[in-house]
Amino acid sequence: MAQREQGKQHANMQAGFALLPTRRGLLFLISFQRMAPRPLLCSAIVHTPAARLLPLTHRQCQQPRFPSFLPALSLLCDLKSTGGMARILLHGSLHVTIFEAEELSNSSRPSSQAPGFLRKLVETVEDTVGVGKGTSKIYATIGLGKARVGRTRTLTDETASPRWYESFHVYCAHLASDVVFTIRAKNPIGASTVGVAYLPVRDIFDGHEVDRWLHLCDGGGDGKDRKPLESGGKVHVKLQYFDISKDRSWGRGVRSGKYPGVPYTFFSQRQGCRVTLYQDAHVPDGFVPRIPLDGGRCYEAHRCWEDIFDAISGAKHLIYITGWSVYTEITLLRDGARPPRPGGGVTLGELLKKKAGEGVRVLMLVWDDRTSVGVLKKDGLMATHDEETMNYFQGTDVHCVLCPRNPDDSGSIVQDLQISTMFTHHQKIVVVDHDMPVSRSSQRQRRILSFVGGLDLCDGRYDTPSHSLFRTLDGVHHEDFHQPNFATAAIAKGGPREPWHDIHCRLEGPVAWDVLYNFEQRWRKQGGKDLLIQLRDLADELIPPSPVTFPDDPETWNVQLFRSIDGGAAFGFPDTPDDATRAGLVSGKDQIIDRSIQDAYIHAIRRARSFIYIENQYFLGSSYCWKPDGIKPEDIGALHLIPKELSMKVVSKIEAGERFAVYVVVPMWPEGIPESGSVQAILDWQRRTMEMMYTDIAQAIQAKGIDANPRDYLTFFCLGNREAKKAGEYVPTEEAEPDTDYIKAQHNRRFMIYVHTKMMMVDDEYIIVGSANINQRSMDGARDSEIAMGAYQPHHLAAASRPARGQVHGFRMSLWYEHLGAVDDAFTRPDSLECIRKVNAMADRYWDLYAGDGPERDLPGHLLTYPVAVAADGSVNQLPGTEFFPDTQARVLGAKSDYLPPILTT
Repeated sequence: MAQREQGKQHANMQAGFALLPTRRGLLFLISFQRMAPRPLLCSAIVHTPAARLLPLTHRQCQQPRFPSFLPALSLLCDLKSTGGMARILLHGSLHVTIFEAEELSNSSRPSSQAPGFLRKLVETVEDTVGVGKGTSKIYATIGLGKARVGRTRTLTDETASPRWYESFHVYCAHLASDVVFTIRAKNPIGASTVGVAYLPVRDIFDGHEVDRWLHLCDGGGDGKDRKPLESGGKVHVKLQYFDISKDRSWGRGVRSGKYPGVPYTFFSQRQGCRVTLYQDAHVPDGFVPRIPLDGGRCYEAHRCWEDIFDAISGAKHLIYITGWSVYTEITLLRDGARPPRPGGGVTLGELLKKKAGEGVRVLMLVWDDRTSVGVLKKDGLMATHDEETMNYFQGTDVHCVLCPRNPDDSGSIVQDLQISTMFTHHQKIVVVDHDMPVSRSSQRQRRILSFVGGLDLCDGRYDTPSHSLFRTLDGVHHEDFHQPNFATAAIAKGGPREPWHDIHCRLEGPVAWDVLYNFEQRWRKQGGKDLLIQLRDLADELIPPSPVTFPDDPETWNVQLFRSIDGGAAFGFPDTPDDATRAGLVSGKDQIIDRSIQDAYIHAIRRARSFIYIENQYFLGSSYCWKPDGIKPEDIGALHLIPKELSMKVVSKIEAGERFAVYVVVPMWPEGIPESGSVQAILDWQRRTMEMMYTDIAQAIQAKGIDANPRDYLTFFCLGNREAKKAGEYVPTEEAEPDTDYIKAQHNRRFMIYVHTKMMMVDDEYIIVGSANINQRSMDGARDSEIAMGAYQPHHLAAASRPARGQVHGFRMSLWYEHLGAVDDAFTRPDSLECIRKVNAMADRYWDLYAGDGPERDLPGHLLTYPVAVAADGSVNQLPGTEFFPDTQARVLGAKSDYLPPILTT
């Protein structure tokens, strides 16, 4: 036991332990971690008949019940806050059923004050005569470590013996010593704990089903001194754990066109579809270089707002729109070099009124920003123009409904207030009927066409891949000047404007009808009068859901629709948990929830073979495993798994000796005044998320004993632009205020490109595009309402000997050309060390050019290294000389807010 004795002798070391079952018995892991400067290697004792000290090796890690990445022991075990019980990594899925509880005693009832031996008798009398009856609302939660992963519905008037009989499919990536079942009594302003039951993780780790009555404790022990309830209360549960190592799809990609899609979801995967991908609102002619694809083809860029204009203009029966913001004064067509279109100069509002006047049913659901009232500002604190938009269409044939983010009336007063004031409707969709190609049908036949993604139809969104700061202020952006990051910014005072980078898509085929159905569900919930087109009346003209491509068409797509939404925003969700489960929905916070966007991300990450490329407006989550640096992680509530799944994917590849790369592009800061409390709080959450991931990876690198940098596997970027001044630019009529960030940005001719994208690509074969950010608001299901699609081309899948070379690959290469200003052969192998180091080197250089003196010339590329320093141990610190973002006093690492609730900023 030399290592243990050595550990006792050094105060600057910490020890961690774990008991993990293997085929040969229990493996008792002992991990010593030096506080500074770096962790030591670890040892293990295998409990066999002749126990002996052994180093932990790759071979031992391949025991059947071990995750493949055991060497990163800090991912697996410690004793902190577990009261002496080892924490074990659960990575896979957990099927849980909570049946019922017995002998409960609720403190909200008068009987709770009775002595224990009289309590049951008193409660029987209460129930008989009605005293105290009806005051109790009981529910149960499931916890893993510091994360709550499931919650039953609330039962009323069943205080002593509630019967839920609810089942949960839980994706897990958690360190936990127990699966914790908490019974709570709901009150008008919160809830109180009735009892807590603990099922040791070691009892389920082998994958066998466990069906058990668990005794309830008082909940005050936190892993030790657990005192059973005097009432003798207990809860009946059933669990089965499925380790990720037993998942045959782990790391194998989509594999074939027979891949059925993400399971346990509301919408099934649809075949025979067509997908068109868009980068930014518009791409000028000749922008995209030659990008070869399979079959001798080359990638062709498409133009989002131009296609939306054509789709709306061509509609004959219906135009359905949802948006976080829809602004009537924008124009969709602004490229004078493109062929003109009839009516191309009209505003969106004029176009929609014109179509409604022709007899087309135009229905709009726009988020009702509750701050958009006269005492504040007519377009709201979020500048959505919602009141302006509604007033514009009053008295016209366009039906515009402002819909608040209503709760479903089943939560507490506090919960309802949070939902209605803090959360939004965030879907951005357009659904129209559209003519069929002339070569395939008569002119009367029509189909459903849908658009989904991150682009709102509002001001500030029109941009091209050049993302100009100053040169378009006399042209396409003179009447569409958007700059919310400076308090006094205005077109009269000049640039820089805020450039906008976004991604959208067009869907054709059966999946387009799923988007239509989503709109119908939302309209029936919040639209008021039933104005939806009765599709059966168009049966002779409108082609029903059917493939638009043949199975052998090399350009066919398989597509699945995903959502974050609950019964407060969608009509027709089932009332019972069993029906909800069968419909691919989940129970949570007393409502039925569609949380399939998070499920889609988890599935795609787990299937990933070689690389993942992400662009997202936010990147924060998995707070249950953040370091407790000035916070209690259990109080944060950013519980979605995406960041943890990404780091565990990388760790597994490092342990297996395989290459894997994750590229993440985020904005420099969330849109708004960068020094503000909310922006700084979000940046603090983002830094903690980065550090959690980098720490996992750094410890895996050390455990493997390889010479590598964490940024060889995971790297973060932002986008920015810098323009040298040219003759003929717009000349402001006013001056920006002296000694402000605004004037500094003008003088230095630079500003960030705002990344509003919500997209992930996996292995150049699978892509997710939608409205959902990588934060808890978007992934929770009961917060912001979202929509997304996941798609792949079955004839363009990656294989061991051949990378994918379909439209997803072409789209990524086009994006990288936009960001890097170049095409390189290394970019075709994004998992390779050569590629990630080349991209990092280019981004480092572009950051130096962006942040340095000048500019003497335009920035050659827009992709900038996110300005943080990543140490060898994974800690994320200040980049030397870069405490603040250029031209601001906003800290890059953010700052913890002591007054903003995490539910608002996560």
